[in-house]
Formats: sequence, structure tokens, C-alpha cells
Amino acid sequence: MRTIGIIPARYESSRFPGKPLALINGKSMIQRVYEQAKKANSLHHVVVATDDKRIIDAVKAFDGEVVLTSKDHLSGTDRCLEAVNTVDYEFDVVVNIQGDEPYISPEQIDLILSCFSHENTEIATLIKLIEKEEELFDTNRPKVVVDDDDFAVYFSRQTIPHLRGINQKDWVEQFNFYKHIGMYAYRVQTLKEICQLKQSRLEIAEGLEQLRWIESGYKIRTAITEEESHSIDTPEDLENLLKDVQA
Repeated sequence: MRTIGIIPARYESSRFPGKPLALINGKSMIQRVYEQAKKANSLHHVVVATDDKRIIDAVKAFDGEVVLTSKDHLSGTDRCLEAVNTVDYEFDVVVNIQGDEPYISPEQIDLILSCFSHENTEIATLIKLIEKEEELFDTNRPKVVVDDDDFAVYFSRQTIPHLRGINQKDWVEQFNFYKHIGMYAYRVQTLKEICQLKQSRLEIAEGLEQLRWIESGYKIRTAITEEESHSIDTPEDLENLLKDVQA
């Protein structure tokens, strides 16, 4: 099985313009993500997919591989497909690696790729047990319920499932709730197919792209990670990360 990790990296961001080039202890964010991805044992290739020449120049400066993609993509998934169609190699599975997680775990990349040891895996993602009450009721942290075969049943910003007759302050102790860790991997043919789908009603309602795939009949296999992911969405997030790194 040939695998490629693609790191979508847009320059424009309403909350943090130029985020991929933000410096973290002397290295750009995109360089740190790239170097972490290269450590994954299961990846054969890593490439940055961007819409901006400044990012291209930055990646080339540290001898990384990068491709120029359209500015019109609505999601990282669409950018991944263009990148796959651009590189001069053929792959079986694509990992969509978030470009705003400078300390992304190589072990998480290996874990998501292990899902494809099952021949019926079309799409894979990671989930993590929720241990804090504030996470459980935070609508910015999507939750997921899975079936007995580890396939996702539904993703929601609301807390799912609802525990009837139990005080909410006791929910974390009474049930295993899972939050979604936003990394995806896809078989190449599946990636091509899902990029042709129109936005769905549940996706629009929840603001979660993966619901489009579920509504269209695609199954998403999950794997449980015990590692936390730390994404940088705002300059304040970066400031907090730098404080943690220096501590």
C-alpha cells in the first residue's frame, strides 16, 4: 500500500492571516508540521498543497516538497485531491494532515493508516475519549458515536448520546463519550468520489464536512488515540503554545 501525506496550507485566514508562516522557535509552522509528518513510519511521501507563492518559497527553503493549488477550494479535502492529481506518483491512500498542528504526532499518522489494514475501509479518522466536562459540552469540539465495528454513526457539535435520567455533571463518569480528532485518510478513489458530492443538509446544519460523506453512504472507520491534538486557530493560540513550549 503506497501512502502520501498531504498538508493543505492556505495563506489567507480570517482569524490568522499568514498562519503557515508564523514562527515557532525559529521555524515556520508549516516546516514543523512537515518535519513531524516525515517522521511517520507509514508514510512514503509528504507534500504541502498551497495556494500562495510565499508558502511555496518557504517550503522550498527547507527542501520540502510543495505543489501550487487553486485559491477556490472550499476545503482541505478538495485541495488534497488537486495535489494528488498534480504529483508525479501514484498512491493508494491519502492522509489529510492539518497544517496548523505544528507538533502533530507521527504515531497518530501511523494509527490512522493502520485502519486500512481492513479492506473495507474507505475513509478513516481518529477519536479520543472525553475526560473533562467542559469538553463534553463545548460546541466547538465535535463529538462522534461509533458502532460495534468502529465505524462512525454520526458526528455532532452537540453532546451525543443524551443520557436520559442522569444529571449532566455525572455524564463523563457514566458513559464513554468521544471527541473527533480532525485528521482524515482516504483511499484515492474514494477521495475522488467524495469531492464530487454536493453539500448536504446535515453538513450545512452542523458545519461538519464529514456528514456529507455519511449521508451519501460512505463509511468512516475510527481509531482511538490517547494523544491530544493542538491546533493553532488564532494568534492567541500561538502565544499560548509558545508559553507551553518554553515552560
